[in-house]
Amino acid sequence: MSTTVLLDATSIPADSGGVGRYLRELVPELARRDDLVLHVACQRRDVAWLEHDAPSAVLHPVPESTTSVARRLLWEQTALPRLARRVRADVVHSPHYTMPLLVRAARVVTLHDATFFSHPELHGRLKGPFFRRWIRVAARHADRCIAPSRATADEVGRWAGTPSHPVAVSFHGVDTERYSPAGRRLEAEMRRELGLGDAPYLAFVGTIEPRKNVGPLLDAVTRLAERRPDLAPRLLLAGGRGWDDAAVARLEGATPDDPWRWLGYVDERLLPAFLASSALVAYPSVAEGFGLPVLEALASGVPVVTTDRLAAPEVGGDVAVYCEPDADSLGRTLEALLDDEPRRTELGARGRDRALTFTWRRTAAEHADVYTAAARSAS
Repeated sequence: MSTTVLLDATSIPADSGGVGRYLRELVPELARRDDLVLHVACQRRDVAWLEHDAPSAVLHPVPESTTSVARRLLWEQTALPRLARRVRADVVHSPHYTMPLLVRAARVVTLHDATFFSHPELHGRLKGPFFRRWIRVAARHADRCIAPSRATADEVGRWAGTPSHPVAVSFHGVDTERYSPAGRRLEAEMRRELGLGDAPYLAFVGTIEPRKNVGPLLDAVTRLAERRPDLAPRLLLAGGRGWDDAAVARLEGATPDDPWRWLGYVDERLLPAFLASSALVAYPSVAEGFGLPVLEALASGVPVVTTDRLAAPEVGGDVAVYCEPDADSLGRTLEALLDDEPRRTELGARGRDRALTFTWRRTAAEHADVYTAAARSAS
């Protein structure tokens, strides 16, 4: 017997960052499952790709006004329950922390990380309290919650109180056809479109926000370039402007003599070649609920330097190279890896093998199991 699921995809941002990456990969896999009848509430700008990638899903475009966060949240509390009744949903899946409070269907909520509790200084004054409140609400009142890592599930229990049901852990996947060593075939095109020239480079991918730890990374590559000008390639940063004002100011004030260059938001079409063509990926985040850029780098056959904070070791396993989040540790770790080409080659191959075990099909199957459990407990 199939489960009818209404998935609220209205929170996908225009640039497909964050929750958008998760839903763009998850929804097509859910739509392929025979045990689900999938309805998707979506922004009108997402209709075209959903029709193409998930043709069996029933789409419900929402009013244009819901691109405003406040109006989308109002729609969630008022119109989404009506839509759930109309399609006779067994489950409503809210994939971005918040959920409708008054709905008859079982409620499943994805909680992407709990750093709003553990690292409140990394978030804005309004954003932190808002998400802390909703994580508590979801933990206590949702029929099931999903987290992308064991670290996040544990943090939810630690900070938000004992959940009404154990938090299900479902790792994200990675498209290993898009993100692969074969991405280097498009290196020339990528370099031309981004104006990179022919020089080797280190790569960073992520929004410029405090937890990404960009400031110490810039310090590390600056000192490395001064100490080992024979070794250190330039650091290229691909990511949109966030709220790390100090790092953004340094990036915007860069001169041709600085050993870094901020590319801004890089189109997803170019990201596989950008990662696969790099010497290594540096991702020194101090707090991740999962860490998708780490997995995408591993899938690309590129060694990764990251920290062992929160979920990163669950993604990187024994093939990522871990360091402390300070500039000195970062610099030493980067230098040692850049000096050891055979090790980089070995780690790249082992990372690719590890990434092949993280599939979106598995993620979708785990989500389907959660939907079934939620529907049964709510009936």
